[in-house]
Amino acid sequence: MSVYGVKEYSRIREIKGPLLIVEGVSGVAFDEIVEVELQSGEKRRGRVLDVSKGVAVVQVFEGTTGITTTGTKVRFLGRPLEIPVSEDMLGRIFNGLGEPIDGGPPVLAEEERDVNGAPLNPAEREFPEDFIQTGVSAIDGMNTLVRGQKLPIFSGSGLPHNILAAQIARQATVRGEGEEFAVVFAAIGIKYDDYLFFKKFFEETGALNRVAMFVNLADEPAMIRLVTPRAALTLAEYLAFERDMHVLVILTDMTNYAEALREISAAREEVPGRQGYPGYLYSDLASIYERAGRVKGKKGSITQMPILTMPNDDITHPIPDLTGYITEGQIVLSRELYNRGIYPPINVLMSLSRLMKEGIGPGKTREDHAAVSNQLYSAYSRGVELRSLAAVVGEESLSPTDRKYLEFADAFEKRFLKQGERENRTIEQTLDIAWEILSILPEEELTNIKEELIRKYHPKYRRLNI
Repeated sequence: MSVYGVKEYSRIREIKGPLLIVEGVSGVAFDEIVEVELQSGEKRRGRVLDVSKGVAVVQVFEGTTGITTTGTKVRFLGRPLEIPVSEDMLGRIFNGLGEPIDGGPPVLAEEERDVNGAPLNPAEREFPEDFIQTGVSAIDGMNTLVRGQKLPIFSGSGLPHNILAAQIARQATVRGEGEEFAVVFAAIGIKYDDYLFFKKFFEETGALNRVAMFVNLADEPAMIRLVTPRAALTLAEYLAFERDMHVLVILTDMTNYAEALREISAAREEVPGRQGYPGYLYSDLASIYERAGRVKGKKGSITQMPILTMPNDDITHPIPDLTGYITEGQIVLSRELYNRGIYPPINVLMSLSRLMKEGIGPGKTREDHAAVSNQLYSAYSRGVELRSLAAVVGEESLSPTDRKYLEFADAFEKRFLKQGERENRTIEQTLDIAWEILSILPEEELTNIKEELIRKYHPKYRRLNI
């Protein structure tokens, strides 16, 4: 039966995990929102996953527990899942479907938007090139984040990726404009104590008034995990392109999202791909990651930092592997550095920002930035290699220059990489620290830096100039 465009059916053929198989449907579309009414009068929501030959597959957000094949009514509402969006959502906490869970009043929507977003015309995209200062030396100095970029954090279970994400969310600013980011924070399948950590951190640091949190806890249905990042990005798109804000979107943990996708795929009995994940994992992740960037004629922007925990610290696992293809680099956290008490434990030799060269240099950071970064990479890489050699032949067997590289590697980790959880370094402070540790090396070893830059910024010459 149909009333005002709403189609209602009661022929449920089968219930499979979180899915309802509804027979005899017509005029039903993919991704349409659904209302399921149980015999008790309880109502749940869902969406259409598949329609074929009069049969619709419906995923129920709240799960199918208590639903029976008889006496249950399924209403197809003729529209996709939409959430209300408003600038007033900053400073508030929502569930994965965009409903307030902080005890505050309902959101007065300025408009309602489809959570799937609208595809951006590639020709309308602006190339990202504005430096974002995160206050974290390992990122700002060597893996620079650029406004409009997608730069994920690859982590492992037990590593402090949540602390790093919260620190970046609090400290990120666009140089030159001096304005803080609006932060849209999507927590996907996280534990309750992690949720409390983020909430407390943002409240204590005063950042909560510019943060909108979307929270999906680990004990909630997997269905909502698939909606949470899309709901968060829908608000981000509104704030960036309608309210001209710079928006930083942090998605944690995308591994939980992919696990939920695998669970739904298995329930639908789809042919599995690598390690049981669906064959469309790449395109599904891309539908989330590509909702970032800058648009011609718009002042605002969306910068994305997805966080994912690599199962068994395996960077070749399908989730980090495919994420690396879609995004513009990665920040990789190291368990070895973490075990040695270094925070943030960023493995710079495995990390990369493909857009770094566009966002640094004169007028953006400093003229010596690119050369200093290249020299740090070169020297630290050699220092790490010499550590392995010294473990075999002994440090006394190395040349005096090689021992300087070992000293440099230790100083790099303890003075450049290591910093406090609430320590916010400017790019000038980061580069000055870099010059101090580079001065450990003989000047002739600084082969990646031009002579005029050495004479301008090297501590030895700066002291003479003073």
